[in-house]
Amino acid sequence: MLELCYYGDTALRKTASPVEKFDEGLAALVERMLETMRAEDGVGLAAPQVGESLRLFIIDTGGGEDEPYVMANPEIVYASDEKMVEEEGCLSLPGITLTVTRSAMVSVKAQDVKGEPYMIENAEGLMAKAIQHEMDHLNGILFIDHVSPVQRALLSGKLKKIAGKKQ
Repeated sequence: MLELCYYGDTALRKTASPVEKFDEGLAALVERMLETMRAEDGVGLAAPQVGESLRLFIIDTGGGEDEPYVMANPEIVYASDEKMVEEEGCLSLPGITLTVTRSAMVSVKAQDVKGEPYMIENAEGLMAKAIQHEMDHLNGILFIDHVSPVQRALLSGKLKKIAGKKQ
């Protein structure tokens, strides 16, 4: 299992680098990320959340029932104007849930663990939310950045406590 980075860790605020090597090392990282995400009961996990500055994330919206999505070098190619407003949480900010506004539908192109390109068209619901949330991680953005400064100020005590966790 990999160690998670928590709010306050600089790894979470960097723009991640493209995945260039699709080899056994990447496959091993993906397996360890899956193990970590499942142990933490997550739906998605981005490489920066485990201290790896790579444009890579995994998503499993089926609770382990379906094959998880591995998205290397993902790019959102369509985001609907229609919005959804839903609760979100993050493994890197335990104990915090906030209402976040995101596009209701997105299409994303990415590469799998072997570097093969694929596309998910018109993802909705939890899948759309997870794609956007994990994409944010690759750009150094956290879900708390999508709420008002007043809401963030109300969380300042919790955020300081999380930032005090092992870095």
